[in-house]
Amino acid sequence: MPKTLTIIDNRTGKKYEIPVENDTIKAADLRQIKIRDDDFGMLSYDPALMNTAAVKSRITFIDGDKGILEYRGYPIEQLAENSTSYLEVAYLLINGELPNKQQLEAWRADIKRHTFIHENVKKLTEGFRYDAHPMGTFISTIAALTTFYPDAKEIFDPAMRLTQIHRLIGKATTIAAFSYCHSLGRPLVYPANELSYTGNFLNMMFKIGESRYDVDPVFEHALTVLFILHADHEQNCSTNVMRSIGSSHVDPYSAVAGAAAALWGPLHGGANEAVIRMLDEIGSVSNVSSIINDVKDGKRKLMGFGHRVYKNYDPRAKVIKKLADQVFAVTGRNRKLDIALELERIALEDEYFIKRKLYPNVDFYSGLIYETMGFRMNFFPVLFAIPRIAGWLAHWQEHILDLEQKITRPRQVYIGHRGKTWLPIDKR
Repeated sequence: MPKTLTIIDNRTGKKYEIPVENDTIKAADLRQIKIRDDDFGMLSYDPALMNTAAVKSRITFIDGDKGILEYRGYPIEQLAENSTSYLEVAYLLINGELPNKQQLEAWRADIKRHTFIHENVKKLTEGFRYDAHPMGTFISTIAALTTFYPDAKEIFDPAMRLTQIHRLIGKATTIAAFSYCHSLGRPLVYPANELSYTGNFLNMMFKIGESRYDVDPVFEHALTVLFILHADHEQNCSTNVMRSIGSSHVDPYSAVAGAAAALWGPLHGGANEAVIRMLDEIGSVSNVSSIINDVKDGKRKLMGFGHRVYKNYDPRAKVIKKLADQVFAVTGRNRKLDIALELERIALEDEYFIKRKLYPNVDFYSGLIYETMGFRMNFFPVLFAIPRIAGWLAHWQEHILDLEQKITRPRQVYIGHRGKTWLPIDKR
């Protein structure tokens, strides 16, 4: 059976055979469909790229209808349960396969070598307003790194490219911790490289004056799992930005800063903060039913439910829900959890939500855990950005090495005026 799509243009009666590969057609093949020889040709119009594949990728697979998420073929549930560190999963995303013991040790050593930042970068952090938003500081500082590492422009040198990957993953936690502590007026704590990736981050975040800060192993494990769950998520908004900026062959620091800026938006990385604010507004379990009624009446949205991709229970949400119990066993139960559980119970049983496939997503429980661990809400986007850097870099590297790719430039459907005549200002 031929793998083609037959298109008949009813305007002209002409028939076209379009090749089909991987259940897709090439958009450029539509350009042969014309009314006149001097036509540009047929375009497909797809606002928000809802049904357009712009890349071929081997990094992350998602089946939203079945609730499947895999990194390089490994189910996210297995990685979250069995991986000993976030860096192990970062290696997987960047290199395509899980490391052996020697590879992991070398990878960790290379990244830890780059956790410290130049003292001038530290001064840059201290130069922001005392109440600067940590995400704004984080994005700006990441962008500034391009001025410290001009060799980063050598993106087609494999060794140089790998050095920038080590630098970005290594320095991300330091820059994040510095931005957070600066916003609170706390002293900045330098990296302690004898600790794990997440342990070092918690140390830089919460150490205040102690000669030794004891990292809670439950918190360390929880943050590791959360970092793994957030490390990549296919062609989302920020990853699309990372690839688009990277397609110009700019340095990776500039591309990561752009991707992080996209992540900051409330429709993307700011969603878990919206969940916490919603739970605060609800106040108690007794108010849940009225909130559900308001949702059904179209008066408000239920934050943390539904997803652009998932039409089933987000597999990351299942992992986080179990993780929450471990954290609350140490900190005490967060009263907001009861509200969240009641919201989830009703949503999973109510025909309104079932029909619309509105299931809890990753943001529904992650904010509760972050808040319980002591992170402020304005830091939630930074906690998302740190682990996502590995995913962004994996996609960036894949994109620039893809021979089919060029600088990204979408087409438009122009619907404005044509052929207008300029008039002097006194005649307009």
